[in-house]
Amino acid sequence: MPRKKNSHQSLFSFPSVWVLSLLLVGCSKPHRDASNFTQPDLFQQEAILKLELRIDSKEIEKIKAENRPYVRATLIEVGHGEYPKIGVKIKGAAGSSRDFEDKPALTLNSDKFHKNQSFHGLDKFHLNNSVQDETYLHEWICAKIFHAAGYPATRVTFSELQINERKLGLFVLKEGFDNPFLKQHFKNVDGNLYDGGFLQDLDAELEKDSGTGPNDRRDLQEIVDAIRIVSPRARWGELEKRVDIDRFITFMALERMMAHWDGYSLQANNYRIYFDPATSKAIFFPHGMDQMFADPGMSLFDHPRPLLSSNIMQNNQWRSKYRERVRSLLPLFDPVKLAPEVDRIAQRINPFLESIAADLGSSHRDLVEDLKRRLVERYNNIELQLNEPDPEPLGFDAMGIARLNDWYPESEVEDAKLEEMELDGGKPGMQIMAGPSQVCVASWRCGLLLGPGRYRFDALVQTNSVDPLDDSPKDEVVRIRLSGSDLATKIAQAPEWTPLQFEFQVEEDRRQVELVAEFRSKTGSVLFEKSSMELRRLAE
Repeated sequence: MPRKKNSHQSLFSFPSVWVLSLLLVGCSKPHRDASNFTQPDLFQQEAILKLELRIDSKEIEKIKAENRPYVRATLIEVGHGEYPKIGVKIKGAAGSSRDFEDKPALTLNSDKFHKNQSFHGLDKFHLNNSVQDETYLHEWICAKIFHAAGYPATRVTFSELQINERKLGLFVLKEGFDNPFLKQHFKNVDGNLYDGGFLQDLDAELEKDSGTGPNDRRDLQEIVDAIRIVSPRARWGELEKRVDIDRFITFMALERMMAHWDGYSLQANNYRIYFDPATSKAIFFPHGMDQMFADPGMSLFDHPRPLLSSNIMQNNQWRSKYRERVRSLLPLFDPVKLAPEVDRIAQRINPFLESIAADLGSSHRDLVEDLKRRLVERYNNIELQLNEPDPEPLGFDAMGIARLNDWYPESEVEDAKLEEMELDGGKPGMQIMAGPSQVCVASWRCGLLLGPGRYRFDALVQTNSVDPLDDSPKDEVVRIRLSGSDLATKIAQAPEWTPLQFEFQVEEDRRQVELVAEFRSKTGSVLFEKSSMELRRLAE
């Protein structure tokens, strides 16, 4: 007899058995056979798991090592059974990393030292300390939204943890990216699976986690080679052969709608890539979703820097598809439907926190209310952004000139001095002055959205008492260029006002560029005449 839907079930009801299976996998009791992952599982349980790790002193010394090795431990699921020789290691990047004596986030590998052993059908899973999410809810709610969109994402539940005699409190239990995870979403799990690592884009040497594909990262390199093709039409055609663009647009839309500032779409961080053997195309998986919805007003349509997401926004057809995808996914973010889900899970967590300390429970309730407020604000902001017209590229006057007024300072050193000032004759100027460290690398920058065409960046500069850096060419004291490009117009010194010009081409439908006026010197200063800094659109 079919179950009657309630309000929170309707949000996460799915159109097919395949999508429904994303939530109905695993087994409710310990077993050893990972092939049983399709049975009812721990991710559907209401109770918080009670886990204990027994680690002897010699293994504890190893787990503290900086190279983060796996050590042997016994995992006890209180009231259900134990798992001997389970692999355990400390995980976490800069924000979430904690020492073993504190509340470390852990990765557990059930068959690392015990062949064919699994934990509820999981080969690998994580216990996240949630130090960057005191609600403990971000990973859970975002995974549910991904699932509701029919997109692969790791499942989430909650556990308390004790290591030897030390109680560490509540953890977010998240399944790992392994074969049992892949089997839920792909018929063939032999494709290469890569770990995006920490702030690494596709052109880095990403770690291969599994797969029978090439070990030389050839599949990744083909994507990077495609991105480096100068002609946009040829580049985008090659990308479509190697990346599931339609899925990536969904992935990118969901990440940005969730304000996932630390994901691939905005930071080239916290992601996995799988090459589906059925298509040979790359598919991205979300990861590290513990700092979500922090900025309800985060832009959905500006141009990000990561290699693939920037190409989506530079292609008018893909950009239009992305906008429509955001619109179609918006109902999944409806706070009226999300709030009961948040409350339901919070009611599982809060009694446990309150049992530790009454003020911990009270604080958690306040944090949950704040999360629900941010969900409302984000939903309203997404609607607002969808109703605004798409930003237009920079306009030029009848002479093909655009004045550049919105400059901002940036410095790689602490003692450089950057300030706007009035020059002789009353003209506005911008100065960069070297500090006592005698290592000045600083610049004035201006971001612009440009359409296709040939452009020239003009500036008048004057230097005073400059001395090139030891590790720089002697003629690179002052440079004007585009951010991210090795090409530049440069000079060694300019005691008198000297014109500089830098030409560049935009081939894409639209491209966000950042003009850079840079100073690299041990001593002295440079002046830029602000009124001279302009962009000219050149005749083709």
